[in-house]
Formats: sequence, structure tokens, C-alpha cells
Amino acid sequence: MATLFPKDFVEAHGTDFPAWTLNDSLAYCRGLSGAHYENFHVVSLLLPKRLHQDFFNVYAYCRWADDLGDEFGDPQRSLELLGWWRNELDAMYEGQAKHPVFVALRTTVDKHLLPKEPFADLVRAFVQDQTKNRYQTYDEVLDYCVYSANPVGRLVLHLCGYADAERIRLSDETCTALQLANHWQDVGRDYSDRNRIYVPADVLQAHGGSLETLEADLRQGQAGEVVKKAFADLVRRAQLLFEQGLPLADTLDRRLAIDIELFSRGGMAILNKIRKQDHDPIRARPRVGKAERVGLLLRVVGRRLW
Repeated sequence: MATLFPKDFVEAHGTDFPAWTLNDSLAYCRGLSGAHYENFHVVSLLLPKRLHQDFFNVYAYCRWADDLGDEFGDPQRSLELLGWWRNELDAMYEGQAKHPVFVALRTTVDKHLLPKEPFADLVRAFVQDQTKNRYQTYDEVLDYCVYSANPVGRLVLHLCGYADAERIRLSDETCTALQLANHWQDVGRDYSDRNRIYVPADVLQAHGGSLETLEADLRQGQAGEVVKKAFADLVRRAQLLFEQGLPLADTLDRRLAIDIELFSRGGMAILNKIRKQDHDPIRARPRVGKAERVGLLLRVVGRRLW
């Protein structure tokens, strides 16, 4: 039977149903992780097999929270569902779980002693998306990344047995950089699909523009000179964060180091695509092709293994 994505699941089952069995729940998380589109696979061949199901379970939680915020087309409905999701998270930590994601995730939380805060922070970010669609300052965007991106890196570190302050700091810089690269890559899609703009007004103003300037360019389908200068600035800032976070990979188990460095190199490749498009991610969405991803993999594996 095909795995139901969150929107289809809610439409089929609602939010109140009998508790799922553990085996069915684990299978659901595996199916969801394998079926959904992603730039990179949830689990790589290099990840120890003993961690595969745990990564599927955490991914399923993140996927559900993201889709509850983005796939229903009604901010009020999304707020209601995200509130339900947060209540289900609280219930799981109190020993009660019936949703397949939480039934499965409970095993991972118990095994790795995962804290609740990163999971709750992700819900907070998706709630914010329903109520805030413009950002006045770069610091506001960085604060959004604290809740939307950094918790994922912290959870990955916990799953792999790392919880020290220095690694968490480096992970936060890497995850923030990845989120920023994604925002700059998807500026057109975010605007057209959800009326969201993560490009901050103060950076546009520093180059002689405004949010209105950017919106006009988005409607025209290409960036003007002012917006290009703003994107050059934003790409530079994200690049610096990637470079500051890269030492994280050197402190990890070699197999995990390859995965972590791949994410960073992939994000930097997106930034390089924006540069090559004359800092205009509006005219065409910059993307890293399959052959380029294979090239990145070979270079990183070669460097790490030999």
C-alpha cells in the first residue's frame, strides 16, 4: 500500500484515530522517507545501518511538520494542525503516542535520549511562516534559521553521539548557511507559491532598493541591478557561514563527515550557481544537476577516504 503523505493522511484519517502498532509505524516512516522528493537522500550508503530507522523516524517528523505548514493552502488550518502536532509531541514525551510518526519516533528518542526542544523549535518556525511573510532585517532572518534549520543539525549530532557545545556551534553555522542558500535559491518559488519573501529589507536598502523593488523584479521575472547587488551581498554572507562551519566535518566519524561535508558543498554549489547567473536567481531557479552531485560526492569521498 502506498504511503500517505501528510495532507492525504489528514484528509483520510483526521487527527483522532486508534494508536498504530510499532511495526506499522516504523514501516510508515521508512516509506515516507523513501517516497518524498529531496535534493539528497535521507539516508546515505555511508551511514551506519543501525541508525537508518532512527533517521527515517526523525525525518518523518520534520516532513510532517513542514507539510502541515505548507501543503494545506490555508494559514488558519495550518496553525490548527501545527498546534495539534505540538500537542502530539508533548504527549509522546509523556509516554502516550498513537500517530505512526510518534509511535516510531518514541523508540528513537528513548534510544538516543533526544531532547524535546529541537522538535518543538521546528514547529515554532512553521507557525511563524503562517503569520510572518516579510523580514525587515537580516538578523530577523537569522533568528528564523535558529528554529527552522539549526534543530535539524542538532538532532543529527545527537543521533550520532555528539552533543558538545563546539560541534553544536559549527552545526548551527552550517545549517543556517544551508537555510539561507535555500531561501536565495527559492526566492521566486516562495513568492509565487506562498507570498513569502525571506530576503531582508535592510540588505535591499543598503544597496538602494526595498522590498517593493524586489517584488517588482519578481513580478517581471528577472532581477534588476539593485536586487542583483543585494543577492551578491547575501550570497557572500551565506558563503562565509559555510566556511565557518566546514571544520565540523573534521571532528566527526569519517562516514558521517562525508555526509556533512556533502551538504555543505552542495549548498555552496547552489551559491556558485547564483554567482554564475549574475546574481539573478529570479530569472531561473539555480539547481545542481545529477552529474554535478556525483562529482561532489566523488571529490568529498576521495578527500575523506584517501
